[in-house]
Amino acid sequence: MNLIKEWDKTFPKSAKVNHSKVIFNNRYGITLVADMYVPKDAKNKLPALAVCGPFGAVKEQCSGLYAQTMAERGYLTIAFDPSFTGESSGMPRCVASPDINTEDFQATVDFLSTNELVDSEKIGIIGICGWGGMALNVAALDTRIKATVCSTMYDMSRVNANGYFDEEDNEDARYNKKVAMNKQRIEDFKNKTYLKAGGCLELPVPDNVPFFVKDYSEYYKGRAYHVRSLNSNTGWNVTGCISFMNQPMLKYSNEIRSAVLIIHGEKAHSCYFSKDAYANMIKDSKYVDNKELMLIPNAVHTDLYDNLDVIPFDKIDSFFKNNLK
Repeated sequence: MNLIKEWDKTFPKSAKVNHSKVIFNNRYGITLVADMYVPKDAKNKLPALAVCGPFGAVKEQCSGLYAQTMAERGYLTIAFDPSFTGESSGMPRCVASPDINTEDFQATVDFLSTNELVDSEKIGIIGICGWGGMALNVAALDTRIKATVCSTMYDMSRVNANGYFDEEDNEDARYNKKVAMNKQRIEDFKNKTYLKAGGCLELPVPDNVPFFVKDYSEYYKGRAYHVRSLNSNTGWNVTGCISFMNQPMLKYSNEIRSAVLIIHGEKAHSCYFSKDAYANMIKDSKYVDNKELMLIPNAVHTDLYDNLDVIPFDKIDSFFKNNLK
């Protein structure tokens, strides 16, 4: 694999941590590429965190910022590119899978559990945006994970099946989307290529688009542009997320026994995902004492991507310190 050797992140390199690239395979034989951050003063086995997201981003963007920042606070961290994206392998490119992407998180836990620098009893995960919902799915499945943080989360099953704000939550709307995507599958097969859905809008964004569309473009096309990011460029394949429509990923979230912290900006268009996910997680659950929803006043969706004045790293740190022990 021709991995990039120079520092090409969208955030400054920290002098407090050692950075290296690592590779490992998931259970489907796909090679995952990740950035590993280790505190420079590390002496004993460390608690470890696997970090991923946002959906359509790469490890050089938001997840890497989270990983490096948490490494500065004493954790060994991994920010990985999901299958089919970034520097990780998997064909075709620019597709997502609720099953394989869940496995990506678990494969990273495999890697951390066998790393000589890691205390395998102290492993947590951080999922951002669409990977926040994925992280809840993983937490419900993987008992090795002792604590989970979901930041500015999306439920990718819900948004694909129901549209934004559940405005397409009806059988006809879902059927019409399926008809269009399956028609596109035929065209892709005939053309031996995959039509792209398009990434974020180019800057400057027109004034008549919703705020959250502008919010995304200013991040992906502006301050955090990256050449390998789907959202910064041509986006996912048109059919790339079709399988999410039929997968209720959060069905057993109220059986999560480990600790979960869900963080969201109060003014984010996506805040309803976190509010509902938290409510469903604690409904009829025997494991509510270690669950928490934190809403940040006046914060919008991408504030939790890279705004260091908004991302509550002190809270995230104390949460993991209290639960990775």
